Amino acid sequence: MYNALTIPKVPDMADSPGTLFDSLLDVMARLRGEQGCPWDREQTRASLMPYLIEEAYEALEALEGGERDAMMEELGDLLFQVVFHAQVARELGEFTMADLLERLVAKMVRRHPHVFGEAKVSTAREAFSQWERIKHEEATQGGAPRSVLDGVPQSLPALLRAQRLQEKAARTGFDWKDAAGAWAKVKEEVREVDEAFAGGDGAQLQEELGDLLFAVVNVARLRGLDAEGCLRRSADKFRRRFMHMERELAAEGKSLSETSPERMDRSWEAAKAWEKDPGGSETPRP
Repeated sequence: MYNALTIPKVPDMADSPGTLFDSLLDVMARLRGEQGCPWDREQTRASLMPYLIEEAYEALEALEGGERDAMMEELGDLLFQVVFHAQVARELGEFTMADLLERLVAKMVRRHPHVFGEAKVSTAREAFSQWERIKHEEATQGGAPRSVLDGVPQSLPALLRAQRLQEKAARTGFDWKDAAGAWAKVKEEVREVDEAFAGGDGAQLQEELGDLLFAVVNVARLRGLDAEGCLRRSADKFRRRFMHMERELAAEGKSLSETSPERMDRSWEAAKAWEKDPGGSETPRP
């Protein structure tokens, strides 16, 4: 049974976000303290990195789902990872959460002079251009000029990284005139992939497939679409259909391993039909 004397005071839910945030910092410090949790105490910056990535993706999934409790849960878990890293930095004598928040607030004020200063912007596009200009000026102060592509993390998912690189290059004028030109490039890359495939050179095929994917991202970007989101939705669609196929075959007492390719094709088409008419039978006839 828990000893009430050892549990940090939980603020009333009517307390201000600042009070609740202070309580979160206290909880984090207790977890890392001498009488804290053995698992939390042994974590390092490196060991925490995979959890930060995992929580970010879980938060993204919850946001896409739009379910209130799931969004609160996953955004809270992501916030806890930020607090965890700040606590580790504090213990190493690098910075505190107050330092982090002070820098964040100053940056937001500095990069929004149209809100906190005298600058004028009329559109979101103008505000974004102003943000990028100020960001570039900050990066080049007191040092050599940086590339406009700096600031795109190499650790981003490949499709997202490709789109961010393309967006930054496009702001300099280095871009296709329109999506039609980018689509023509996709067709060119398909031909090059076909040649590499026929040639049997694995390294060449790898390079050409990468070029093809990069070209497809350009088309998505120029049509105002998020390439990462496009692929994620297609992956979700594949998952739904595959699982429906599994359920249909299981209802017949069969497993995928003992089902012929022809039968799986019919079940797959049935899953597609079911998806178009989800109000119909759970297991449509093939």
